[in-house]
Amino acid sequence: MKNIVFDLGRVVFAQNPNKSSEEFKRFFSYVAQSPMPQFWVDYDMGVSSFDKVISDLSAFRGVEEEYTRSMILASISRQETIAPTAALIRDLKAAGYKLYVLSNMSREFINYLRQQPVYENFDGEVVSCEEGVVKPMRQIYDILIERYGLDVSQTMFIDDRIENVEVAEKCGITPFHFNRDDAESSCAKLREILL
Repeated sequence: MKNIVFDLGRVVFAQNPNKSSEEFKRFFSYVAQSPMPQFWVDYDMGVSSFDKVISDLSAFRGVEEEYTRSMILASISRQETIAPTAALIRDLKAAGYKLYVLSNMSREFINYLRQQPVYENFDGEVVSCEEGVVKPMRQIYDILIERYGLDVSQTMFIDDRIENVEVAEKCGITPFHFNRDDAESSCAKLREILL
């Protein structure tokens, strides 16, 4: 294995549930759905603006737009690096692996995440809002493979959504289903495999 590809949400970055109110968790509970609501998929694809997703999400939740705006901005600013994953990324980089991002992420979220120190470890990225396609669409995996000339037989993809790793496997990439509720255990398994 030479190339390790990371999803971002709930693999590298997440909100600390202990710092979120029950109201906040309920408001964003749709993010864990498979599939996600189309208005959020459109936002991640970059075909829907920040203002449009505020309008759509307000209608979806039956709340005022200013309330929704404040909730989304809070969601962005509360993103924290997952410590076990950050340590794994640093160790993989030191071991000589090439590290990449393949993520469904909107412009506002990715702009914030790119400022975090752990992001400096990545050698390349494919982010849905800049490509107009999202996982698990096959096209976004092909973009990653072609852009960076990846040998799929030497590439692993890590994601918390089973449908996303299944498509990676169909592309010939080694899949790893990350347990979003137990990052420490998933990182320990990855260390056994890769380090």
